[in-house]
Amino acid sequence: MIRFILAVIFVVTFLLLSYLLYPILWIVGKCNKKTKDYASLRIVQWGFQVVLFISGTKVTVIGKENIPNQATLYVGNHRSFFDILIMCTQYKELMGFVAKDSLGKIPSLRIWMRYIYCLFLDRKDIKQGMKTILQAIEYIKQGVSIAIFPEGTRNNGEELSMLPFKEGSFKIALKTGCPIVPVAINNSAEIFENHLPKLKKTHVVIEYGKPIYPKDLSRDEQKVIGTTCQAIIQETIKKNVELV
Repeated sequence: MIRFILAVIFVVTFLLLSYLLYPILWIVGKCNKKTKDYASLRIVQWGFQVVLFISGTKVTVIGKENIPNQATLYVGNHRSFFDILIMCTQYKELMGFVAKDSLGKIPSLRIWMRYIYCLFLDRKDIKQGMKTILQAIEYIKQGVSIAIFPEGTRNNGEELSMLPFKEGSFKIALKTGCPIVPVAINNSAEIFENHLPKLKKTHVVIEYGKPIYPKDLSRDEQKVIGTTCQAIIQETIKKNVELV
């Protein structure tokens, strides 16, 4: 319980002090938008790393050599609030996340998420969801990678089971031709969700699969790319169970 209290204190303090940073980042952005983008990313990554440290989370990364040197669509399984923190801290280049719209209702958090190119998805509003996908496509074209959890929500079931992937998520890659990297995350629910409200010292394994390039797929293969990625991730999760 102490870890949870410390994490809450840090997050609240970070978000409150952020109001002192926003004017500075705004001025920096007026002079050099790229500098502002990377400064925002590094600040957020630092905050996430502190939360992971407080929670006692150790992360083992496999397959980092599979990360392409270009804007990429990362698709992963989703079992914890911590999945975004774990993934975000792994990248040097710009990358945004598609997150549920409720996160956008927290004022200071919303600003940081927009600064690092995150998008908010209302699962109940199909029209708004399409706008989110179109904006993600635009970000890819600008050279910003996007991470998405195609299950659509956190999977509260067994780790070896997964919710069906939503094929619409993959339009981001099919429309831009960017590579798709399957991301398998093991044991992240053990940090928090499996024993609310406690934060538990946990070992998480994250593995990046080999990139899939839409141009190398037939039209029929493109139609089931979500199913293909899900099978890859599920097999990787099973393989890495013994590592956690």
